[in-house]
Amino acid sequence: MAAELRHGLSFLHLVCILHLVCGQIRYSIPEELELGAVVGNIAEDLGLSIREMTARNFRLVSDDPIQLLKVNTHNGILGVNERIDRDTLCSESWTCFVSYDASLENPLEVHRVNVEILDINDNAPRFTEDKYHLYISELTSIGTLFALERAYDADMGTNAVASYRISSNKHFGLKQQKADDKITELLLEKPLDREKQSTLHLILTAIDGGIPPRSGTAEIVITVLDANDNAPVFDHHIYRVNVVENANSGTMVSTVHAADLDEGANGEVKYSFSNHVSQNIRELFTLDSKTGQICVKGPLDYEGKNIYEFEVQAFDKGVPPLVGRATIIIELTDINDNAPEIRLTSVSNNVREDDAIGTVVAIISVMDRDSGENGQVHCQIPTDIPFKLQKSLNNRFKLIIDGALDRESTPLYNISIAAWDAGLPSLSTNKTLLISVSDINDNMPKFTQSPYSVFLMENNTPGGSIYTVTALDRDLGKNSEVSYSLLESLAVDDSLPGAITVNSETGCIYALRSFDYEKLKNFQFQVQASDAGSPSLSNTATVNVIILDQNDNTPVIVSPSKWNSSKVTQIATQSAYPGLLVHKVVATDADSGQNARLSYKLLEATDRTLFSVGFPSGEIRISRKFKDQDKLQHRLVILVKDNGQPSLSSTATILLAFLPNATESFSELTNKPIDPVYFSELNLMLIIGLGSTSCIFLLIIVLLVILKCRQDSNVYGYGSRICCYTGENSAADFHRRAVPKPVLSYAAGQTLPVRESYNYTVALSPDSSRSDFLFLKTHHPTLPLDDFNVCDSRK
Repeated sequence: MAAELRHGLSFLHLVCILHLVCGQIRYSIPEELELGAVVGNIAEDLGLSIREMTARNFRLVSDDPIQLLKVNTHNGILGVNERIDRDTLCSESWTCFVSYDASLENPLEVHRVNVEILDINDNAPRFTEDKYHLYISELTSIGTLFALERAYDADMGTNAVASYRISSNKHFGLKQQKADDKITELLLEKPLDREKQSTLHLILTAIDGGIPPRSGTAEIVITVLDANDNAPVFDHHIYRVNVVENANSGTMVSTVHAADLDEGANGEVKYSFSNHVSQNIRELFTLDSKTGQICVKGPLDYEGKNIYEFEVQAFDKGVPPLVGRATIIIELTDINDNAPEIRLTSVSNNVREDDAIGTVVAIISVMDRDSGENGQVHCQIPTDIPFKLQKSLNNRFKLIIDGALDRESTPLYNISIAAWDAGLPSLSTNKTLLISVSDINDNMPKFTQSPYSVFLMENNTPGGSIYTVTALDRDLGKNSEVSYSLLESLAVDDSLPGAITVNSETGCIYALRSFDYEKLKNFQFQVQASDAGSPSLSNTATVNVIILDQNDNTPVIVSPSKWNSSKVTQIATQSAYPGLLVHKVVATDADSGQNARLSYKLLEATDRTLFSVGFPSGEIRISRKFKDQDKLQHRLVILVKDNGQPSLSSTATILLAFLPNATESFSELTNKPIDPVYFSELNLMLIIGLGSTSCIFLLIIVLLVILKCRQDSNVYGYGSRICCYTGENSAADFHRRAVPKPVLSYAAGQTLPVRESYNYTVALSPDSSRSDFLFLKTHHPTLPLDDFNVCDSRK
């Protein structure tokens, strides 16, 4: 055996053939090579360097769980990894191949590697039994043929059984049929004589065609009998029938018939399988010994084996029995009983969302064990995904990218691969391929809203949070990590920079100082959100901060004006009618809105029934007519209050004095009925007091006039020109007053300015109770002092 292996190794260099056609590599090696034997340099045949094989993750992919061959990635040599027995791998097949897929990545490539296993002569022919018995009548004529059992050789081709040899004897020789049939028959060359020799022992040798040849032997024991000299003969030497695979047990396949010309027991025929029929066939078919009917016994599978060939024999009941043989060939008809099989030879389960269209994602093989139309397969995937199938080799497809990928919209694809055959009815198979899309930084952060409007109450606490902006990034990992920064300030106030800051991680905005609504009502700035991707993407949002007013300013009294907290005095007449506007309180509030909405209220009053204050206007009006018993002086305290929460207020104090009505006529006073209640002792004392005061006042005026006249006589002298007037023109001259010249001349030459004098006329309305106010009218002089002569009327 070792010598034969060495011979096979030396023969390897002659029979190893390399074929590279249409992406396929073919090698031929003999079986039973020692482990590690070189098959070929696959790296060189593919045009790859050792470094490239490692970098591109070179792999051999096979459906067989036993890895017969392997590739040494250090030198690119394809070598034997397990014992290779062609007879076990391919049994009775004339050709034997071991197929692999050579897979490379980046880019994805697949090459078909077919290794043909050549048969070597490692099996000797052997017979099913060591000893065979033949019963031959002595009446058998010369030239009669007796079929011999065939020898079985596990080798194929030239290494199979090539010839037979019989041991030397006087009566029998061998007759071999066609070389293809390899059927050998024992030929009677010389008549038998039982009386001389009743038993013959022959050695049958089967020789194969290998180099060197191998052989096997079996002993043939021939018993010479008398009488029955006709063997059963079948109607056909070869029976050919067709049976549908998966036929039910008991289905009739065929009926064989053999006739025997003998009579009696020598002509009665029975049927049986020949001795060399395998146990497998005996389990699949039955043969009725009486009728010769062949029926299905076990399951038939076209994909396992599509042709069955065996021998049946017919023997009579003669002594010795004669046997006739016929060959049965059963061909199975394929039915569509196998669904397609989907195999993923190379798969990239993770693709980048920026991978180009046409990138190969997976190599898909679709196999159907049926034949003909039943084995023709079709494959498809859904059309609403950015992938498509591209047919490459026979029943091989490439799954490639056919559209733009967006992880944010579809991060995962469950691709359903459907395959079906062309049989009737059609069978189908589905397989799901999971493809995940890896993220790239293709989405900038987006703020939840833009612009932001922040309402901030004035007098806020410095350092406190006023708002939080949020930006979301649809990417993953670092590409979605958002940081915030203050981009720029657009506020008008120059003091704003440094007053606002933002937390880079949370987007929380802090006010570093307190704001005053009365100084700054709004401002804006921009916040930038940047992700941590490479390159980084960013976005900005404008934040509008609106300062809200707080009731932090008290109302300010504008009218009446107050200096040093003094009280304001107002004068009214006793004839004022109800509803008369006495005064109006005017106030302002620096706040706005409801905080600046002012209301007025009479807080304190000497007599609350006499006055009323307008709630929204602050107008002080007379509520009723003045009565004689009412006080002449009144003190009013007006409360001015805003509408804020809490409310702030200020007060104004007004002193109001009532004067008698100077325009009321005497007739009206005398005609009015006098109520005795009004003439009390107090009223009488007031009248006496006022009369006394008036008399004293008149007396003082008379004294002043006399004193003035004396001063004038001293200044001008008696020689000056002074206009005098008499009684008859006194009425005309009453309205004329002497007006001094602007400059007086003195003897000493000095010039003194004389201030212009004014006269006032009191104009009162006839009914002062119906007048709104009093006014004073000035009377300017029209004549100079020199135009009047003061004369003594008594002269």
